[in-house]
Amino acid sequence: MENRKKQIIDLAIKLVQQKGYVGFSYDDISKQLGVTKASIHYHFEKKEDLGVAITERIAKSFLQNFLLIKKDASVSVEEKLKKFIQVQAERFACTEICPISSLQTDFNSLPDVVQKKIEEVSRLELSIMKDLIAEAQTKGILNDTDDIHSVAVTILSSIKGALLYRRVLGDDILTGVISQINLILRKS
Repeated sequence: MENRKKQIIDLAIKLVQQKGYVGFSYDDISKQLGVTKASIHYHFEKKEDLGVAITERIAKSFLQNFLLIKKDASVSVEEKLKKFIQVQAERFACTEICPISSLQTDFNSLPDVVQKKIEEVSRLELSIMKDLIAEAQTKGILNDTDDIHSVAVTILSSIKGALLYRRVLGDDILTGVISQINLILRKS
């Protein structure tokens, strides 16, 4: 039972990355999983319930990745920051885009409860990046006069934008963007 629920959420995240929230339906899920739509409705009565589950899964993943990186005392702050950036970028293989970015694109079309969850996850992602940047400033790795919020938004926007360009152009733009971010971080 829980396995089916997990399969539905996993597939829904992929569909959000490929088509956006408004672009996929329970019919898409049922066909790909080989189950009835009633089976999906059993776990998620409404699509907005599934949207909430998607955002909760993404938030949990962010926190798990962050805590693993944060707790590793053997890694420098600079390496933690670089590792978090790399992990965020690597989560989306081939032409996948960030599911949060996809949901942010559909934001005005989402049910209120899903909008609230997207806002929470967006704030969480930004907060994690800001925490790493603040730690890097404290350790003297980044210029302490830099605006933490602006640096965090710049890094996240660059990664997510590179994923979009990679999707369209097929080039390995992401690797170059990460290299540039690392250069910028070293110069600070």
